[in-house]
Parts: sequence; C-alpha cells; structure tokens
Amino acid sequence: MPYLLLAIAIAAEIAATSLMKETDGFTRPLPTVACLLGYGIAFALLAQAIKSMPVGVAYAMWAGIGTAAIAAVGAMFLGEPLTAAKVGGIVLVIAGVVMLNLGGAH
Repeated sequence: MPYLLLAIAIAAEIAATSLMKETDGFTRPLPTVACLLGYGIAFALLAQAIKSMPVGVAYAMWAGIGTAAIAAVGAMFLGEPLTAAKVGGIVLVIAGVVMLNLGGAH
C-alpha cells in the first residue's frame, strides 16, 4: 500500500509541476488552484507513504521518478530540448534511486 500511495503522490506532483508554467507566476487563478491542489495531494500522500517505508527510499523515488517524468513532459509537451546531458543525468538519477532501493530493503 505505501508504494501505491507513493505512486499516486508522484503522479500528483508531476501534474502540479506540469501546470506550474500555466500559472504565469501564480497570476492565473484556475491553473494556480489546480497546481496548488496537486501539490497538496502529493505531499499528503507522501506523508502517508513514509509511515510504512524508509523516508530515504520514498524521497529518492519521489525525486527520481518525478525528475525523469518532468524532463519527459517538458520535451514532449513544452518544447524543451532533451539533450544527451539531460538523458545522462536522468539515467544517473534513476540509477541512484535503484541503488537506494536495493540498500533500503528490510
């Protein structure tokens, strides 16, 4: 169950971060409310997930998966370039998450 909560938290954080540009510096009410609601859901679910799993593992997954997903969203939908350096960085982040998960097993 904590991994399901974490997965939903990550999805909410990705959605909220994807909306950030649309808020136009938090001057557009609807995208701003949606963005803040997404972050609220994300943090609430993260808090529930870490009750039953190591916080380092949860946060590594949160940050790693979120970073990789936002880079993909930026490249696919926001016209941001996906350079070799970005891909290399994402690979390293994912490798770090895997290592933390392997080391965090009970």
